[in-house]
Amino acid sequence: MSERIDLAALPHDFLWGTATSAYQIEGAVTEDGRSPSIWDTFSHTPGKTAGGEHGDVACDHYHRWREDIGLMQRLGTDGYRLSIAWPRVVPGGEGEVNPKGLAFYDRLIDALLEAGITPSVTLYHWDLPQVLQDRGGWPERATAEHFAAYAAVVAERLGDRVAHWATLNEPLCSAWIGHLEGTMAPGLTDLTAAVRASYHLLLGHGLAAQAVRAAAPAAEIGIVNNLSTVHAATDRPEDAAAARRMDGHVNRWWLDPVHGRGFPADMREVYGVELPERPGDAETIAAPLDWLGLNYYFPAAVTDDPAGPAPRVRSVRRPGVPRTGMDWEIDAGGITTLLLRLTHEYGARKLYVTENGSAFPDAVRADGTVDDPERREYLERHLAACAAAARQGAPLAGYFAWSLLDNFEWAYGYDKRFGLVHVDFRTQRRTVKGSGHRYADIVRAHRGRARNAA
Repeated sequence: MSERIDLAALPHDFLWGTATSAYQIEGAVTEDGRSPSIWDTFSHTPGKTAGGEHGDVACDHYHRWREDIGLMQRLGTDGYRLSIAWPRVVPGGEGEVNPKGLAFYDRLIDALLEAGITPSVTLYHWDLPQVLQDRGGWPERATAEHFAAYAAVVAERLGDRVAHWATLNEPLCSAWIGHLEGTMAPGLTDLTAAVRASYHLLLGHGLAAQAVRAAAPAAEIGIVNNLSTVHAATDRPEDAAAARRMDGHVNRWWLDPVHGRGFPADMREVYGVELPERPGDAETIAAPLDWLGLNYYFPAAVTDDPAGPAPRVRSVRRPGVPRTGMDWEIDAGGITTLLLRLTHEYGARKLYVTENGSAFPDAVRADGTVDDPERREYLERHLAACAAAARQGAPLAGYFAWSLLDNFEWAYGYDKRFGLVHVDFRTQRRTVKGSGHRYADIVRAHRGRARNAA
């Protein structure tokens, strides 16, 4: 039975979208002046990705973007969240701009607008130019400054047509997974580097927000964080304290500074790393936000791990909780909780769910269709949870399903499929899945309700 979604709770001008990122779909990694990114390096390092897979071709979106816009039109969506590849636009990380790189995004933005689709541009989705990593990467302050200069270049070129901008996507992954856990680019396991990277990522966010506003004064600027509800594994005080640390690690460390509260004192103590602060940085990091983006996939259940690395917690499996093909817990109610937390605790004026989706094994039927009932149910339940948050006062303005296409899923390679559209990576054939058709039905139903209410 389909989950009931309270479409009446969503605003009439609700933005229905899909999301992708440059390295995951574009391919063409050596074409038209693009330089290597840290993900090119990481994915070509033996043992770093499943099957040694990489994004050299991915979905070949660089050549097939017109077809992909056609897929968005088939779904009936009116928003598209894309990221700009820094090494395609400024191959040296700083300095000379690559006109062919900018021209690609020029064409893409124009075609989206012509199709009636609002572009939402993310300036950084993890593809740092390798030349900057060779100079120290995000642990170095200069990277934040170069990021702002790159942001200015993009905003000056596209700001006359793009109103919706995100500085960073999921800085948690860049800092903690890339520099502390080592399972994402650049693949480091260094707490000091990770904390310094986290600081400069948020400094870069603030500097880039200033740069975009200077180039495009009408821009609406936000930041995208992946957040989780956190649950203690038991009632023990030690586990309650562990849950508090985990909340600091995945939520408060990223939310508090951009809301003018500074980096959480309890987590500074947990990490024990001196932040590279300078006068005026706190104000820069807390640059005014027009909106907040929430990427939500799963909750976190943790127990105390006093001998483990910071934040000294260990994730546990809760019995009886359903899981996706990524082995992530499914808890649609968590998205309601987080949207309301951002509303009430952080005073968000406008919210977008900028990513939400699920990976499950897909099978192409003999007739060429792809039915994915688990993903369809996940979509319905999470949209119902979004509507519940809106009904309770969350200023939710849009939802971007992750993802438009099956794509290169980072260290997991091509095995984990999140797309509403199936991609045969051998032939590049695209097929709208059952979940994609269901999403189109929901979008159509909401639009019909909005028209009738007008």
